Amino acid sequence: MILFWVICAALILIALAFVLPPALQRSGASKRETDDERKNANITVYRSQLSELEAEARNGIISEEQYAQDREEIERRLLEDIAATKTKKAAGQPVSARNTAYVLGIALPLVAIIFYLKVGSPKSMSEPPAAASQPSAGAPQERTQEQIQANVEKLAKRLESNPSDAQGWTMLARSYSSMERFGEAAGAYAKATELKPNDADLLTEYAFVTAMANGRSLEGKPMELIQQALKAEPENAKALQLAGSAAFQVKDYKKAIDYWQRVLKQVPAESEAGREIAARINEAKTLAAGDSK
Repeated sequence: MILFWVICAALILIALAFVLPPALQRSGASKRETDDERKNANITVYRSQLSELEAEARNGIISEEQYAQDREEIERRLLEDIAATKTKKAAGQPVSARNTAYVLGIALPLVAIIFYLKVGSPKSMSEPPAAASQPSAGAPQERTQEQIQANVEKLAKRLESNPSDAQGWTMLARSYSSMERFGEAAGAYAKATELKPNDADLLTEYAFVTAMANGRSLEGKPMELIQQALKAEPENAKALQLAGSAAFQVKDYKKAIDYWQRVLKQVPAESEAGREIAARINEAKTLAAGDSK
């Protein structure tokens, strides 16, 4: 019996002498490829997170302070990942590591055989595999709609204790508008325009969400806000475009054409916006000609 195990051990040693050298080479190459793939994947994820974060900041979903903190955190994790990958590559696979692998490759089978002879049990062969490892706590996560909504509600709560923050009210109003909560957006714009009464862009945005909350009708309060915006800034493109839409709704095509032509002077004719405005002007001219017959 002892002779049998000695022969098994000898055969294992011979097999390892042939298998270990190419296996170590393949392992090194495979590890480098895996590290490169992991690095590229992480960079892609971090870039996506940065783009999403910038979009949220532009839309007013998060504050500038929160944007700066989140961006710094994403950039820090990216630099740590890249630095860790470079360190692993620089370390390489030294000769001493190869020698250690050979020693372990030879010694471990012998130790395993001896250990099995002493305390081994066939039952261990039927044990279930270990549970899959849990995701890393530091793995990047995408922002969910619930998280975005929570940030918006957090901003609304903060403004209760700081109602004179015009920028905060503007961010909150635009956030509600992007979420199509037009009634709440109108309320936030009302607060913002109280603090900045001559801001034509704010007044026009206030008019738009008020119209959306009232079945897309620009009559009444929306038109008052549009006129207030044009008084503050007569050539404001947003206000002129919305004023043209209001005139078009009530079939005052001549006035609609006048407003839209003033907008058309401010945008390149070949741009998408220019082509769209030109098409609306042509539509109003057609309808005006039909009414005059």
